[in-house]
Amino acid sequence: VQLQASGGGLVQAGGSLRLSCAASGSPLDYYAIGWFRQAPGKEREFVSAISWDGGIKFAADAVKGRFAISKHNANNTIHLQMNSLKPEDTAVYYCAAGPTENWPWPDRLDSWGQGTLVTVSS
Repeated sequence: VQLQASGGGLVQAGGSLRLSCAASGSPLDYYAIGWFRQAPGKEREFVSAISWDGGIKFAADAVKGRFAISKHNANNTIHLQMNSLKPEDTAVYYCAAGPTENWPWPDRLDSWGQGTLVTVSS
């Protein structure tokens, strides 16, 4: 599975950004695609994921109610709409794919896209 992430940038606290992850390659049945993030000096942490059929969604407590994940079937793209951003959301965000039952453990996932930087200023 190949993943292409996009959409990072600089935004003020309270603002919004949308990340996208385009997936291609092997069949993705029984897979979920989602996002992790890594802030400077911190470990990579799970953000949110969605099963390929869109029926199952996961989100970390830190982003529930602010971030929404969705899937655009026409172009096999996952979107992460991030609202009410906080300075603590600043991180490099990574798109990942793996069997649904292996989420949210990063070492159990198959594929990773390149990171995209999200910076939230106070």
